Amino acid sequence: MQNQHSNKMKSIGGYLELQLSRGEEFYPSLIKLNTGRNAFEYILKVKRYKLVHIPYYTCEVMLEPLKKLGVQFQYYTIDENMDPVLDFEVGPDDGLLYTNYFGLKQDTVIRLSKLFENLIVDNSQAFFSEPLEGVDTFYSCRKFFGVPDGAYLQCTSDVRLKLEKDVSVDRFSHLIKSIDMGIESGYEDFIVNNVVLSNNPIRKMSSLSQSILSGIDYKACKYRRNSNFMYLHDFLESYNDYSFDASSVNGPMIYPLLISSTEIRNKLFEKRIYVATYWPNVLEWTTKKMYEYYLTTHLIAIPIDHRYTHSEMKRILNVLKTIL
Repeated sequence: MQNQHSNKMKSIGGYLELQLSRGEEFYPSLIKLNTGRNAFEYILKVKRYKLVHIPYYTCEVMLEPLKKLGVQFQYYTIDENMDPVLDFEVGPDDGLLYTNYFGLKQDTVIRLSKLFENLIVDNSQAFFSEPLEGVDTFYSCRKFFGVPDGAYLQCTSDVRLKLEKDVSVDRFSHLIKSIDMGIESGYEDFIVNNVVLSNNPIRKMSSLSQSILSGIDYKACKYRRNSNFMYLHDFLESYNDYSFDASSVNGPMIYPLLISSTEIRNKLFEKRIYVATYWPNVLEWTTKKMYEYYLTTHLIAIPIDHRYTHSEMKRILNVLKTIL
């Protein structure tokens, strides 16, 4: 009996563990889960929607929970402002999933929240956009910070699922390698980690991810993102085919440059400036005549995150100036 009791006690002594800063998470009161797609699954489980309307312009992983639970879904299109084309009915048993694209669509989120009771907001690209009261909202932490996994969820249902805690230690190698050996060295491990996260059960956020997220200077991160974003925008606005209101940027994910040229991505890559494609799967779901297809092939997602200063932004602009 004494041995059982001692096993539950926190150990004292031994080797020194990895030391991380201790502070407070950005969303301490939200439900802490392991992945964004599982936060979406959590909503589907407790709300029991029979049909969910999802945008064509989204990541394919959003289909995982829908297919796992056997929930029907229908795609909808977005317009040139990345707002939903509302040419469909949302029934009382339906959910409407909307992505806060690049953290720039909070005004649309607010508008949709007044139109639809069953709105589900995907803030995976909008970590600093706080959830609206009474609106199911989820976040994916690794899209913004150096964590192996982790998600936050605001769920308006009173139902709570009983969950085990996740363990992230085997998903950490790409983050360690990036510090010691450079970002390219960890890329293969990063891809493996993405695969490992597929079709995982819903679990509570791991202690490792929560510890990292408790030590981040969120104010500084948001400031740097805003500053880098506006530095680029001052020059690129006149070239950008995607028009948006930049007066209230709030820690956006990337700078979205939409342009007809197809050379830019390769030119940046040659200079070791890596831009993600959102999302290759959209090319399979759409036709070449659709706006979502054009977005996937022509939108350049320029990194503006807190790792960088105006010096790196200037380097990016110097490359773009040779093309634009």
